[in-house]
Amino acid sequence: MATGSSLEPKITEQISAVREFNRFYTARLSPLSRRHLDTRFSLTESRVLYEIDANPLMTASRLRDSLKLDAGYISRLLAALAKKKLVRRASSKSDGREKHLMLTATGERAVARLNEQSSAQLEAILTHVDAGDRQLLLASLENVRMILGGKQIPTIRIERLRAPNDHALAILQEYYDAVHVVQRDKPGSLRRIIEEPGSGMWLAYRGEEAVGCVVLRRLANIPLASECKRLYVKRAARGNRIADKLLDVQEEFARSQGIEWIYLDSYDDLEAAVALYERRGYQRCERYNDNPQATIFMRKRIA
Repeated sequence: MATGSSLEPKITEQISAVREFNRFYTARLSPLSRRHLDTRFSLTESRVLYEIDANPLMTASRLRDSLKLDAGYISRLLAALAKKKLVRRASSKSDGREKHLMLTATGERAVARLNEQSSAQLEAILTHVDAGDRQLLLASLENVRMILGGKQIPTIRIERLRAPNDHALAILQEYYDAVHVVQRDKPGSLRRIIEEPGSGMWLAYRGEEAVGCVVLRRLANIPLASECKRLYVKRAARGNRIADKLLDVQEEFARSQGIEWIYLDSYDDLEAAVALYERRGYQRCERYNDNPQATIFMRKRIA
């Protein structure tokens, strides 16, 4: 790095932040202990076993490239694992010069125990994280993978639906299946919602893929009120504040239509959604509709 660069102080701070996070998660997951996950294996040995188990045609050279380890070190590791009767070599049918690495029955049992211990460790951590934050965590991990892997994270854009289309119908169907909705909108009723004053539907796009939606429907039985329905974000797109962006656009539109209150219903199992609504200022209220699945009713004054 050139001395005196205007980027240097900022990059130094960023390096420090990444190193600090490395210290944090290594302390939480304990990968530095002599034996990984309270087994007889080191972290490197465990990773080698994982890789061989996950890749049936694994070779020593591929393993070296995958783990970025020295060839001599890999050779010694494999020899030690073979001596413990965990790994064996078999000649490739397509190239007799290559030896495929495979787990023995003992090796398969060892990997099964490692997987079991790893899952138990992470379950103990995630159990204490609420459902919404778990989704945020997973989406953040995917973003880290994309950024460090050199992939560009597509921008999010929100579009108001002007007519029912395949994107809207497909994501609504996914929403219905995900939360087991009984009362479903048909294309005709969706068209009426889109065209009715004080109502509408919005789609969130990541690139050209529809990854989220929300519906606003005018309430005939409550003056100056509409209802927020069908808020949904695909699992792979969560953690990018898409739900907030959809609700921001929905509320801005409702204000422009003279709406003073937005109501919604939910049920107890949708903890992450309820937490989101509460964070945005929705408060519990009396039942206002006949939805048989709803157990929670909320409203927010936006005027």
